[in-house]
Amino acid sequence: MSPKPGLCYASVGSVYAGMVMHERMSGPGRAAMCAPALAALLSVAIGSSASGQTQPSAPSQAAPRFASLKSDRVNVRRGPGPEHGIEWVFRRAGLPVEVIAESEVWRRVRDSEGSSGWILASLLSGRRTALVEPWDVKPNVPPPHVALKAEGRDNAGNVAQVEAGVIANVRSCDGRWCFVGIGEISGYIEQRRLWGVYKGETVK
Repeated sequence: MSPKPGLCYASVGSVYAGMVMHERMSGPGRAAMCAPALAALLSVAIGSSASGQTQPSAPSQAAPRFASLKSDRVNVRRGPGPEHGIEWVFRRAGLPVEVIAESEVWRRVRDSEGSSGWILASLLSGRRTALVEPWDVKPNVPPPHVALKAEGRDNAGNVAQVEAGVIANVRSCDGRWCFVGIGEISGYIEQRRLWGVYKGETVK
């Protein structure tokens, strides 16, 4: 898809140059993006832990549930304890994960690719985030763009185009549309296009 005049383009590739989501996945994509949005997206990418701010802890709720990562380096282990070997390392602060099991201070999480492992509960944040169409991100293929709408309806105008794979901050969802922020850009996106919220889930 070619960039259209008048719209900002949020790119995961330009933000994550030299970074990876985790050690088994390289950052995808190439697209132009408005400068203010780039700076804000970079802040989202590295997480507020790098700026000294404190992320809220993930609330204690029954699994399964979604949470996000506080740090841009999170070890994922084979079992719930430091004696278990490290399977891989998440390398993307703010990444949404699904909590699918709990054991004392450990949580078993699953990512958008279906990989699962155990991490410390203290490394999870209660901030809700979601990935935009991560299933459409393919190696060595430019990711497609998804429209952010001015309102939560099909015929609403577009305010931006964002790449598949970008992290969105979820502000609210009504079961069909979610109001999200991506850097300094805000708008509505169909809930079915996000990984990090359940089908029909409402978020307030």
